[in-house]
Amino acid sequence: MATTSSMTPAAGMTSITDHESQQVHRANTSGLTPVVFVHGLWLLPSSWDRWAALFEEAGYSALTPGWPDDPETVAEANAHPDVFAHKSVGQVADHFEAILGRLTRKPAIIGHSFGGLLAQILAGRGRASVTVAIDPAPFRGVLPLPLSSLKSAWPVLGNPANRNRAIPLTYEQFRYGFANAVSEEEAKQLYESFAVPASGAPLFQAATANLNPWTEVKVDTKNPNRGPLLIISGEKDHTVPWAIANASFKQQKENGGVTEIVEMPNRGHALTIDSGWREVADTALQFVRRFA
Repeated sequence: MATTSSMTPAAGMTSITDHESQQVHRANTSGLTPVVFVHGLWLLPSSWDRWAALFEEAGYSALTPGWPDDPETVAEANAHPDVFAHKSVGQVADHFEAILGRLTRKPAIIGHSFGGLLAQILAGRGRASVTVAIDPAPFRGVLPLPLSSLKSAWPVLGNPANRNRAIPLTYEQFRYGFANAVSEEEAKQLYESFAVPASGAPLFQAATANLNPWTEVKVDTKNPNRGPLLIISGEKDHTVPWAIANASFKQQKENGGVTEIVEMPNRGHALTIDSGWREVADTALQFVRRFA
């Protein structure tokens, strides 16, 4: 497990790892625009490694922070799943905001799935120069609930006790929720290489967001300091289908800033990690280059 150092009280009850501190220091001393990558449920920061290398080559300083207590490797994560439990959307958002607060330049933020939701939360707090939200989990005010999305979340939502647990996906569940648009062989490789347990809490928070006025799953879509935003949707995504992504876009386009949406043909929820990742990354990079 990565070692941690205490944050200031103003940053909230969170901690930042030595690795994250080193990434912040490197970004600050580089003079380059930072790009912060935010992963979602059932993945680790290492899922962004190829993206980080691409953005570094393009002249940015890449940071891949984890959620609080994230293990460093998939093997460690699967050996110690309990560390993922009890992580709420608000806690994770505050953790990332604490990291962003140490940067001397306002970063671009790129997030996938619940990371896409977190990226929008942080943008709504005025923390982003430009944001890309890829197949983002829904926030309060996003109403569609397609059957495929409910089925993808059911391994967690099907048991109320899972709210306080760390839940792994079986291969069959991962195949449906993430890897439905790739071959069986690639799906198995992705599962072995990337899948880890995840906190059940965020899914329950998202499921009740429209019933809870005090939910942490909310985005300030009207903040004039939100910055430009791109939503990327995978055409064949079961977990966050177009109906959800487009509803998020409709909420966000009420902002005075640039707000765009693009659909990636024949792509599922694993679009950031599968063999077609580069097309998605290039789409994100082109948008970031326009504004950062």
